[in-house]
Amino acid sequence: MLHIVLVEPEIPQNTGNIARTCAAIGARLHIVNPTPFEISDKTVKRAGLDYWQHLDLEMHENLAAFLDKYGTEALFFVETGTDTLYSDVAFPANTFLLFGKETTGLPRSLLDSGQGITIPILSHIRSLNLSNAVAVVAYEVVRQVGGLIRV
Repeated sequence: MLHIVLVEPEIPQNTGNIARTCAAIGARLHIVNPTPFEISDKTVKRAGLDYWQHLDLEMHENLAAFLDKYGTEALFFVETGTDTLYSDVAFPANTFLLFGKETTGLPRSLLDSGQGITIPILSHIRSLNLSNAVAVVAYEVVRQVGGLIRV
């Protein structure tokens, strides 16, 4: 299974778009609190449209609670400035992709503890939109591992 983990997301529309992507590919979405919005907020739901009933969603009180439950095996930290391109990784079938806050990214202590991967971008661009970054890497995992069936 593919797990998309949003660590303290800040923008409800991004979270809604990511929820829609997760529903489309059958990935579980993990939201690690705190967040400045409620999942029931209309901005989150509007971005996910009417796909919420198809979403496998798991909420976590904080990052420590998430790590206590799932450990650190098969965690990939998606962040700008790391040395490993996401396309150079052989992802396992049970992959966890962690994405940080839109404004500050993932905590440095977390990045130092595991597998950091990056999406290549031109040097004058700071980063991609979070929902775009999730889609790019998630579809690479799906491509490698398989699992989507066209209907």
